[in-house]
Amino acid sequence: MTIRIGYAAGAFDLFHVGHLNLLRHARNHCDFLIAGVVSDELLERNKGRRPVIPLIERIEIVQSVRFVDRAVAETAPTKLDMWTQLGFNVFFKGDDWKGTPQGLLLEEAFARVGVDVVYFPYTVHTSSTFLRRTLELLDAPAARETAL
Repeated sequence: MTIRIGYAAGAFDLFHVGHLNLLRHARNHCDFLIAGVVSDELLERNKGRRPVIPLIERIEIVQSVRFVDRAVAETAPTKLDMWTQLGFNVFFKGDDWKGTPQGLLLEEAFARVGVDVVYFPYTVHTSSTFLRRTLELLDAPAARETAL
């Protein structure tokens, strides 16, 4: 029997229940779960903004989740590069990627090296983007008053 080593990657910025759900579901589908916490630099390059919470703190938060066996900084440019470093055999992702061009490319790349891609339901009612926008809206009146 092959040990299933899982890898679930994310920014894990403004940690919320969607992150927890991904890690919980992932742990239920593998024997050992590695959580990849995307570096500040990669987030800035890929999303055009730095995270609210610095990498070292996000790693500490994710490592503290009981479903996670190991948390690592994801600094490699691709998930395939992370596979080369870590040797996982199952990759977990939110189903918002399923059927997208990015998701299909990911599935093809991982299929070539024997890694299964497993999708879990995306938590629609919350996201770091939603939380960030809400905080910006809450802060907007204070910012206007300060400018006056």
